[in-house]
Amino acid sequence: MDAPVKPEIVIAAAILIDPEERTLLVRKRGTSAFMQPGGKIDPGEAPLEALRRELREEIAVELDEEPVSLGVFSAEAANEAGSRVVAHLFGARLEAAVRPAAEIEEAVWVAVDEALANMPLAPLTRFHCLPAVGTVAELTGHGRR
Repeated sequence: MDAPVKPEIVIAAAILIDPEERTLLVRKRGTSAFMQPGGKIDPGEAPLEALRRELREEIAVELDEEPVSLGVFSAEAANEAGSRVVAHLFGARLEAAVRPAAEIEEAVWVAVDEALANMPLAPLTRFHCLPAVGTVAELTGHGRR
């Protein structure tokens, strides 16, 4: 007998980095896990459109540059038990100030090693996003030369 298929939540999310190669993690109100900013893609909405809308809503940010598409990744959902998140991930640098808004309780810039060692993380963040921070740095001109 086949295992039941887990419901999928399709999202767009951003791996944002600052000039010090820290990444921005957010925590939604009423939750404990930190993750990348982003959210669900509305019907008929392209992933990049959804990302731009979510960044405006969650952290009051407009990206100055076109983000780099990193692909589609899947992991256990952090806040919806029994579901999987399917994420269209984008990478971009961000030097603008962020302001937590909407459902975001906390937004922090953090080094990858610090996040892995000291923070409760969503599975997508731990296993896919944080390992890609160096790639985002290289692709957006932040990589060490």
